[in-house]
Amino acid sequence: MIKKFLLLILLACSITGFAQRNRDFQITITDPTNVLDAETKSNLTASFNLQYPVFANADGYRTKRSVILEVANTETETIKAKAGEIKVNSNWVKGKSLNKINKELWTALSKNWSSYSEDKHKGYKLTFISKDPNLDPSVRKNLIDTYFEIYPTLVKTFNDKSTHDVLFVVDTAYKAVAEASGNRILFSAGYMKAHPTDIDVVTHETMHIVQGYGYSAGPVWLTEGIADYVRYKYGVDNVGSKWALPAYNDKQSYKNSYRITARFFAWLEQNVKPGLIAMLDQQLRAHQYTEQSWVSLTGKTIDQLWDDYGKNPSVELKYSDKKAK
Repeated sequence: MIKKFLLLILLACSITGFAQRNRDFQITITDPTNVLDAETKSNLTASFNLQYPVFANADGYRTKRSVILEVANTETETIKAKAGEIKVNSNWVKGKSLNKINKELWTALSKNWSSYSEDKHKGYKLTFISKDPNLDPSVRKNLIDTYFEIYPTLVKTFNDKSTHDVLFVVDTAYKAVAEASGNRILFSAGYMKAHPTDIDVVTHETMHIVQGYGYSAGPVWLTEGIADYVRYKYGVDNVGSKWALPAYNDKQSYKNSYRITARFFAWLEQNVKPGLIAMLDQQLRAHQYTEQSWVSLTGKTIDQLWDDYGKNPSVELKYSDKKAK
């Protein structure tokens, strides 16, 4: 399955695409006794350029981009590899074709993962990689199920141009909660172990993929506030994860982001303008958002709206609950 995954990626990418993607990846071949001939070194470099960027993208958090390749006959019979390090047996690699080196290098790199799977459903795909050998199978299943339950809805509701091909990586080195970049979401293995019911982290992070605003589209508090508002509105089991929007107090600000901003957005949707958050999301994606957007959409500035919210912050909230379904 892993080899098939690699092959599909290679076929889908042009030579130009590889050249652009590989700019930040470097290999240094250490061969002090010059046992590798020029053709072998060329094949090893070519294989690195094909395989390692794919591995690094799937591998997760801060995978090293500079790699040392050294001859180490006593350490491996073929190829041994991990982030930042490749070791080869000179006796094995001599005379090997690029295709054989590719296969062996990918096999070595993929051994750094504890598990790998691909799932497809109704035109959507999820590749799931875990670097945690102790990941609870039920947590893994719940994360996958939540993706297929929620992500298609978010795509259809907010941005039908979003990718249908997403990668989840559970990473033991990542110490926050989760983060999205491109089509990949990193999950902290430690966090998921401590909070196994917090499956709607998938809802928040996949909304970031759907947002796809790019750089300088708007303030971070707005991006994160929208993602948490979407978690509130579309999440599958916020009750089960004991996740809720905090009550208003006068020390808060709409710039606090996340749940505080999300509750304010729920209030705006109920009391000011239904559909407002989707409109703001569209403007951010089109890079048309400014502070004037609030005035054009509601007739008031964001600060005036926040003042109104503070005067009467009551809002009817209803949380998703799997057990109640």
